[in-house]
Amino acid sequence: MVPSGTMEAPQVAASDPNRLRLVEGMFAAIEKKGYAATTIADIVRYAQTSKRTFYEHFADKDECLLVAFAAAADEMLRLIATAVEASSPSEDRVRVGVSAYVQALEARPALARTFLLDIYAAGPRVMDQRREVHRRFADALRRLASAARKEHPEIRPLTPAMATALVGGINELVLVALESSPARLRSITETAVDLVSSVLLAKS
Repeated sequence: MVPSGTMEAPQVAASDPNRLRLVEGMFAAIEKKGYAATTIADIVRYAQTSKRTFYEHFADKDECLLVAFAAAADEMLRLIATAVEASSPSEDRVRVGVSAYVQALEARPALARTFLLDIYAAGPRVMDQRREVHRRFADALRRLASAARKEHPEIRPLTPAMATALVGGINELVLVALESSPARLRSITETAVDLVSSVLLAKS
């Protein structure tokens, strides 16, 4: 089980160890240099493999990022689900879920910056993946709100559009904190929770 506030190296299907090593090499390179400065040579060096092996699995750096992004999203959603499932029925599970998200980003700020900001320059394939990941997080937020309504019927149903807007707003808070100082990330948790709560408890 992952301790609260930490994020393990996102995982790829272990059936292909070379592919897994390359994706982990991508994460290592990003954390050292950032995505823009990362080269395929960096990735294979951290993966302890060859460029030939890289090109057997990926057409280019952006394709490797696409797989890495999907793996990071899977790990983040798993962390959120684990935190929420471990909370007692009396706890505010929306708060727990939002807090788990922010704390996981805080644990690896270089990856957070890459997947929330640098990814815009990574080409249309990765942007399609970003939209899909954004939708998955919005769906997770809707599930949290739906579960909370069972105990608190005053909570409003969360539409897909509003869930998307909330995820976008939280991500913007994260980016502002990252650009100022990664140490500020934890400070946005209450603001993010207040944002979600204000929507869920707003008068119809």
